[in-house]
Amino acid sequence: MTLPKPFTINVPQEKIDRLKQKLAFADFPDELEGSEWSLGCPLSEIKSLTKAWQEFDWRPAEKKLNEFPHFHTDIEVDKFGTLDIHFVHQRAESRDAIPLLFVHGWPGSFIEVLKLVPLLTKDSSSNEISFHVVAPSLPNFGFSSGVSQRGFALAQYAETCHKLMLQLGYNKYVTQAGDWGWWITRSIGRLYPENCLASHFNMVLANSPESGETVMNFDPKLYTDEEKAGLERSQWFQKEGMGYNLEQSTRPQTLAYALKDSPVALLAWIYDKLHDWTDNYPWDIEEILTWISIYQFSRAGLGAPQRIYYEVRHTSADGPDPSKICTYDTLKEYNSKVPIGLTQSPRDLFIVPSTWAKTLGPVYFEKKNKQGGHFYAHEQPDLLARDLKTMFRTDGDTYKLISEKLK
Repeated sequence: MTLPKPFTINVPQEKIDRLKQKLAFADFPDELEGSEWSLGCPLSEIKSLTKAWQEFDWRPAEKKLNEFPHFHTDIEVDKFGTLDIHFVHQRAESRDAIPLLFVHGWPGSFIEVLKLVPLLTKDSSSNEISFHVVAPSLPNFGFSSGVSQRGFALAQYAETCHKLMLQLGYNKYVTQAGDWGWWITRSIGRLYPENCLASHFNMVLANSPESGETVMNFDPKLYTDEEKAGLERSQWFQKEGMGYNLEQSTRPQTLAYALKDSPVALLAWIYDKLHDWTDNYPWDIEEILTWISIYQFSRAGLGAPQRIYYEVRHTSADGPDPSKICTYDTLKEYNSKVPIGLTQSPRDLFIVPSTWAKTLGPVYFEKKNKQGGHFYAHEQPDLLARDLKTMFRTDGDTYKLISEKLK
């Protein structure tokens, strides 16, 4: 049996030097007067960040990342061979801790879990549970290996994460996710419901249970002011914020040339989302540059992370066993086997009414925040820790339901 081995982030110096050379020779476009953020990243901000990145010392940032326990291991994925998967794994001291799989999305990475780790691995009251936290770099992301053939979609990402948990001895576990992690952990709940005992989501995708309404055609008269605000935010995202998604879902290879050759292109492509998808989060320069440098120095290269969009968009709904198919539509179907917890924040990409959210499965925890955005674990780690500790309190319904299965 393959055993995980310790992993240390150590970017070759030639990669750092090459990045600085490219940044030094960057050319910039013009911009329309007064456009600010209406057309995308403002020129002044990208110029400033480019200069800061050129002067940025990666080694202290790398040292800070390495303060967490990193590992890597081989995972065999059906029809795709062996992948070398990087992950953060922090065990709690408590014998009663629950194994928790944290799954990132795009343009995130394992960095999103780091503020959360110390909050989840300790108990703070007699009824609170702690967690053994596992946070992989997904295949094609961060310091995990890439995939070299077509067809690696949600079922394969789910298989990778599930097999990692089994390899670590966690035959029963819970999950937490947003963004692509939402789709991947929904796939895990669909494919491995005997192992995935519960899931918490900080992004919720669902349609109206009564009329088939979507965020693009809802009737304002039927909803509260809070619900309308959430649906309008979702509508804004679908109208004004989906360009990146369409490109990555249809022509990821064409985009890859720009991202690979130009670090400024990568910077703008990701910084646009860090700005638009957060709730006035006070990003500092080191945070931004560390976040983007993980992509710049990723093992699989800058063409790889975007391919998940294409592969999932082009997954066929046909097959001999419909229960094994993981598509955008099938993953919105009700799953009675996995209890779920839901947190929605006002600056996420999709915010739907509770009646819509309850079409996904049996809801054991629900919270609607007054603050927070899409990168919930990074922006509001205290709130996410609150959600998970509340959902899984030892005197709560979720824990009562799953505690016997954990033994």
